[in-house]
Amino acid sequence: MKNKTSIITGASSGIGKALAYELAKEGHNVVLIARRKDLIDAISEDLNKKYSVDSYAIKADVSKEEDCKMFVDKTIEKYGKIDILINNAGISQRAMFEDLQLDVIKRVMDVNYWGTVFSTKYALPHILKQKGSIVAITSISGMSPLPARTGYCSSKYAVHGFMDSLRIEHLKTGLHIMVAAPEYVASEVREHALMSDGSEQGISPRNEKGMLSAEEVAHRIVKGIKKRRRTMLIGLKGIIAVGLTRFTPKFMDKLTYFAIKKEDNSPF
Repeated sequence: MKNKTSIITGASSGIGKALAYELAKEGHNVVLIARRKDLIDAISEDLNKKYSVDSYAIKADVSKEEDCKMFVDKTIEKYGKIDILINNAGISQRAMFEDLQLDVIKRVMDVNYWGTVFSTKYALPHILKQKGSIVAITSISGMSPLPARTGYCSSKYAVHGFMDSLRIEHLKTGLHIMVAAPEYVASEVREHALMSDGSEQGISPRNEKGMLSAEEVAHRIVKGIKKRRRTMLIGLKGIIAVGLTRFTPKFMDKLTYFAIKKEDNSPF
Protein backbone atom coordinates (compact mmCIF):
# COMPACT_ATOMS: atom_id res chain seq x y z
CA MET A 1 0.00 0.00 0.00
CA LYS A 2 2.99 2.37 0.29
CA ASN A 3 3.77 5.10 -2.27
CA LYS A 4 0.27 5.01 -3.73
CA THR A 5 -1.76 8.07 -4.71
CA SER A 6 -5.35 8.15 -3.45
CA ILE A 7 -8.12 10.66 -4.11
CA ILE A 8 -10.87 11.06 -1.51
CA THR A 9 -13.93 13.18 -2.27
CA GLY A 10 -15.88 14.69 0.61
CA ALA A 11 -12.68 14.69 2.66
CA SER A 12 -13.43 17.63 4.96
CA SER A 13 -15.24 15.64 7.67
CA GLY A 14 -16.70 12.30 8.72
CA ILE A 15 -15.71 9.14 6.88
CA GLY A 16 -13.76 11.07 4.22
CA LYS A 17 -11.56 12.78 6.79
CA ALA A 18 -11.05 9.51 8.68
CA LEU A 19 -10.07 7.76 5.43
CA ALA A 20 -7.45 10.44 4.77
CA TYR A 21 -5.76 9.67 8.09
CA GLU A 22 -6.08 5.91 7.61
CA LEU A 23 -4.48 6.00 4.16
CA ALA A 24 -1.78 8.44 5.25
CA LYS A 25 -0.79 5.94 7.95
CA GLU A 26 -0.26 3.45 5.13
CA GLY A 27 2.12 5.85 3.38
CA HIS A 28 -0.23 7.13 0.68
CA ASN A 29 -0.05 10.49 -1.03
CA VAL A 30 -3.58 11.65 -0.23
CA VAL A 31 -5.51 14.09 -2.42
CA LEU A 32 -8.32 15.73 -0.43
CA ILE A 33 -11.36 16.98 -2.36
CA ALA A 34 -14.08 19.14 -0.78
CA ARG A 35 -15.83 22.47 -1.09
CA ARG A 36 -14.62 23.72 2.30
CA LYS A 37 -11.01 24.55 1.43
CA ASP A 38 -10.05 25.79 4.89
CA LEU A 39 -10.90 22.41 6.43
CA ILE A 40 -9.02 20.27 3.92
CA ASP A 41 -6.04 22.63 4.07
CA ALA A 42 -5.84 22.05 7.83
CA ILE A 43 -6.20 18.28 7.40
CA SER A 44 -3.54 18.23 4.68
CA GLU A 45 -1.07 20.15 6.83
CA ASP A 46 -1.69 17.81 9.77
CA LEU A 47 -1.22 14.68 7.62
CA ASN A 48 2.08 15.98 6.25
CA LYS A 49 3.41 16.64 9.75
CA LYS A 50 2.20 13.42 11.37
CA TYR A 51 2.94 10.89 8.65
CA SER A 52 5.51 12.59 6.39
CA VAL A 53 3.31 12.05 3.34
CA ASP A 54 2.61 14.44 0.48
CA SER A 55 -1.01 15.47 0.96
CA TYR A 56 -2.74 17.80 -1.50
CA ALA A 57 -5.96 19.75 -0.88
CA ILE A 58 -8.09 20.80 -3.86
CA LYS A 59 -11.31 22.79 -3.60
CA ALA A 60 -13.93 21.23 -5.87
CA ASP A 61 -17.65 20.55 -6.13
CA VAL A 62 -18.21 16.99 -7.36
CA SER A 63 -21.65 17.88 -8.71
CA LYS A 64 -19.85 19.90 -11.42
CA GLU A 65 -18.29 17.82 -14.20
CA GLU A 66 -15.60 20.40 -14.91
CA ASP A 67 -14.48 20.34 -11.26
CA CYS A 68 -14.08 16.56 -11.35
CA LYS A 69 -11.96 16.75 -14.49
CA MET A 70 -9.94 19.53 -12.87
CA PHE A 71 -8.98 17.64 -9.72
CA VAL A 72 -8.07 14.52 -11.68
CA ASP A 73 -5.88 16.58 -14.02
CA LYS A 74 -4.19 18.32 -11.07
CA THR A 75 -3.52 14.98 -9.37
CA ILE A 76 -1.86 13.60 -12.51
CA GLU A 77 0.12 16.80 -12.94
CA LYS A 78 1.47 16.53 -9.39
CA TYR A 79 1.90 12.77 -8.89
CA GLY A 80 1.78 11.26 -12.38
CA LYS A 81 -0.64 8.51 -11.38
CA ILE A 82 -3.82 7.61 -9.49
CA ASP A 83 -4.03 4.29 -7.65
CA ILE A 84 -7.26 4.68 -5.72
CA LEU A 85 -10.38 6.84 -6.08
CA ILE A 86 -12.75 6.89 -3.13
CA ASN A 87 -16.12 8.41 -4.03
CA ASN A 88 -17.24 9.52 -0.58
CA ALA A 89 -18.85 12.94 -1.10
CA GLY A 90 -22.54 12.88 -0.30
CA ILE A 91 -25.50 14.73 1.15
CA SER A 92 -28.62 13.41 2.82
CA GLN A 93 -32.28 14.40 2.68
CA ARG A 94 -35.22 14.11 5.08
CA ALA A 95 -38.77 14.93 3.98
CA MET A 96 -41.84 13.11 2.75
CA PHE A 97 -41.93 12.93 -1.04
CA GLU A 98 -45.32 14.65 -1.28
CA ASP A 99 -43.81 17.70 0.46
CA LEU A 100 -40.42 17.55 -1.22
CA GLN A 101 -39.46 20.10 -3.85
CA LEU A 102 -38.11 18.29 -6.91
CA ASP A 103 -35.00 20.43 -7.12
CA VAL A 104 -33.96 19.02 -3.72
CA ILE A 105 -33.90 15.50 -5.16
CA LYS A 106 -31.88 16.84 -8.08
CA ARG A 107 -29.32 18.37 -5.70
CA VAL A 108 -28.97 15.06 -3.87
CA MET A 109 -28.59 13.12 -7.11
CA ASP A 110 -26.09 15.64 -8.50
CA VAL A 111 -23.74 15.13 -5.54
CA ASN A 112 -24.29 11.48 -4.61
CA TYR A 113 -24.77 9.89 -8.03
CA TRP A 114 -23.40 12.27 -10.65
CA GLY A 115 -20.44 13.16 -8.43
CA THR A 116 -19.50 9.48 -8.42
CA VAL A 117 -20.02 9.15 -12.18
CA PHE A 118 -18.06 12.31 -13.09
CA SER A 119 -15.13 11.51 -10.79
CA THR A 120 -14.96 7.91 -11.96
CA LYS A 121 -15.15 8.87 -15.64
CA TYR A 122 -12.07 11.09 -15.52
CA ALA A 123 -10.02 8.99 -13.07
CA LEU A 124 -10.75 5.63 -14.73
CA PRO A 125 -8.07 5.68 -17.50
CA HIS A 126 -5.36 6.48 -14.96
CA ILE A 127 -6.50 3.89 -12.41
CA LEU A 128 -6.64 1.22 -15.12
CA LYS A 129 -2.92 1.77 -15.77
CA GLN A 130 -2.22 0.96 -12.12
CA LYS A 131 -4.79 -1.87 -11.90
CA GLY A 132 -6.00 0.11 -8.91
CA SER A 133 -9.26 0.56 -7.02
CA ILE A 134 -12.44 2.58 -7.45
CA VAL A 135 -14.50 2.68 -4.27
CA ALA A 136 -17.95 4.11 -3.56
CA ILE A 137 -19.04 4.85 0.00
CA THR A 138 -22.78 4.36 -0.12
CA SER A 139 -25.13 3.36 2.69
CA ILE A 140 -27.28 0.54 3.96
CA SER A 141 -30.05 2.84 2.67
CA GLY A 142 -28.93 1.90 -0.83
CA MET A 143 -29.99 -1.69 -0.11
CA SER A 144 -32.64 -1.35 2.58
CA PRO A 145 -34.84 1.72 1.98
CA LEU A 146 -35.98 4.36 4.46
CA PRO A 147 -39.12 6.53 4.29
CA ALA A 148 -38.73 10.31 4.04
CA ARG A 149 -35.39 9.73 2.30
CA THR A 150 -36.61 9.05 -1.25
CA GLY A 151 -33.97 11.25 -2.86
CA TYR A 152 -31.15 9.92 -0.69
CA CYS A 153 -32.08 6.24 -1.04
CA SER A 154 -32.57 6.47 -4.80
CA SER A 155 -29.16 8.13 -5.20
CA LYS A 156 -27.48 5.32 -3.26
CA TYR A 157 -29.35 2.60 -5.17
CA ALA A 158 -28.20 4.30 -8.39
CA VAL A 159 -24.56 4.27 -7.24
CA HIS A 160 -24.81 0.55 -6.45
CA GLY A 161 -26.12 -0.15 -9.96
CA PHE A 162 -23.43 1.99 -11.57
CA MET A 163 -20.59 0.33 -9.65
CA ASP A 164 -21.91 -3.21 -10.16
CA SER A 165 -22.21 -2.67 -13.91
CA LEU A 166 -18.75 -1.12 -14.09
CA ARG A 167 -17.30 -4.12 -12.26
CA ILE A 168 -18.57 -6.52 -14.93
CA GLU A 169 -17.25 -4.28 -17.72
CA HIS A 170 -13.78 -4.57 -16.17
CA LEU A 171 -13.87 -8.19 -15.10
CA LYS A 172 -10.73 -8.94 -17.14
CA THR A 173 -8.78 -5.67 -16.81
CA GLY A 174 -7.48 -6.00 -13.25
CA LEU A 175 -9.54 -3.04 -12.02
CA HIS A 176 -10.86 -3.40 -8.46
CA ILE A 177 -14.39 -2.09 -7.81
CA MET A 178 -15.71 -1.96 -4.24
CA VAL A 179 -18.91 -0.67 -2.67
CA ALA A 180 -18.84 0.01 1.08
CA ALA A 181 -22.25 0.40 2.71
CA PRO A 182 -22.12 1.38 6.39
CA GLU A 183 -25.08 1.56 8.73
CA TYR A 184 -25.64 4.78 10.71
CA VAL A 185 -22.32 6.54 11.35
CA ALA A 186 -21.83 9.34 13.89
CA SER A 187 -21.06 12.35 11.68
CA GLU A 188 -22.39 15.75 10.63
CA VAL A 189 -24.22 14.31 7.59
CA ARG A 190 -27.61 14.40 9.35
CA GLU A 191 -27.09 18.02 10.42
CA HIS A 192 -26.71 19.01 6.76
CA ALA A 193 -29.57 16.81 5.49
CA LEU A 194 -31.86 18.74 3.14
CA MET A 195 -35.46 19.32 4.18
CA SER A 196 -38.46 19.67 1.85
CA ASP A 197 -37.55 23.23 0.81
CA GLY A 198 -33.82 22.60 0.50
CA SER A 199 -32.85 24.11 3.86
CA GLU A 200 -30.55 22.11 6.15
CA GLN A 201 -32.01 20.07 9.00
CA GLY A 202 -29.54 21.48 11.54
CA ILE A 203 -30.07 18.94 14.34
CA SER A 204 -29.85 15.17 13.99
CA PRO A 205 -33.19 13.45 14.69
CA ARG A 206 -31.37 10.39 16.07
CA ASN A 207 -29.37 9.72 19.20
CA GLU A 208 -25.90 9.19 17.76
CA LYS A 209 -24.51 7.42 20.83
CA GLY A 210 -23.76 3.83 19.94
CA MET A 211 -23.44 4.56 16.22
CA LEU A 212 -20.33 3.46 14.37
CA SER A 213 -17.49 5.98 14.46
CA ALA A 214 -16.09 7.38 11.22
CA GLU A 215 -12.65 6.09 12.25
CA GLU A 216 -13.88 2.52 12.70
CA VAL A 217 -15.63 2.59 9.32
CA ALA A 218 -12.55 4.04 7.59
CA HIS A 219 -10.33 1.33 9.10
CA ARG A 220 -12.62 -1.40 7.77
CA ILE A 221 -12.82 0.21 4.32
CA VAL A 222 -9.02 0.36 3.98
CA LYS A 223 -8.82 -3.30 5.00
CA GLY A 224 -11.41 -4.04 2.30
CA ILE A 225 -9.34 -2.20 -0.31
CA LYS A 226 -6.25 -4.20 0.66
CA LYS A 227 -8.20 -7.45 0.27
CA ARG A 228 -9.87 -6.15 -2.92
CA ARG A 229 -13.31 -6.88 -1.54
CA ARG A 230 -16.39 -6.55 -3.74
CA THR A 231 -19.12 -5.33 -1.36
CA MET A 232 -18.83 -4.43 2.31
CA LEU A 233 -21.83 -4.17 4.61
CA ILE A 234 -20.47 -2.41 7.69
CA GLY A 235 -22.29 -2.79 11.00
CA LEU A 236 -24.33 -5.66 12.42
CA LYS A 237 -27.62 -3.73 12.38
CA GLY A 238 -27.08 -2.89 8.73
CA ILE A 239 -26.33 -6.50 7.82
CA ILE A 240 -29.53 -7.61 9.58
CA ALA A 241 -31.56 -4.85 7.86
CA VAL A 242 -30.35 -5.89 4.39
CA GLY A 243 -31.06 -9.56 5.16
CA LEU A 244 -34.59 -8.82 6.37
CA THR A 245 -35.26 -6.58 3.35
CA ARG A 246 -34.20 -9.36 1.02
CA PHE A 247 -35.98 -12.28 2.66
CA THR A 248 -38.94 -10.75 4.57
CA PRO A 249 -39.63 -7.43 2.82
CA LYS A 250 -43.17 -6.91 4.19
CA PHE A 251 -42.02 -7.41 7.75
CA MET A 252 -39.07 -5.08 7.19
CA ASP A 253 -41.36 -2.38 5.79
CA LYS A 254 -43.36 -2.40 9.03
CA LEU A 255 -40.25 -2.55 11.21
CA THR A 256 -38.73 0.42 9.38
CA TYR A 257 -41.96 2.41 9.58
CA PHE A 258 -42.16 2.10 13.35
CA ALA A 259 -38.44 2.77 13.81
CA ILE A 260 -38.69 6.05 11.86
CA LYS A 261 -41.90 6.94 13.70
CA LYS A 262 -39.87 7.05 16.94
CA GLU A 263 -37.45 9.68 15.62
CA ASP A 264 -37.62 13.24 16.89
CA ASN A 265 -39.85 15.32 14.58
CA SER A 266 -40.85 12.14 12.75
CA PRO A 267 -42.76 12.66 9.47
CA PHE A 268 -45.26 10.02 10.66
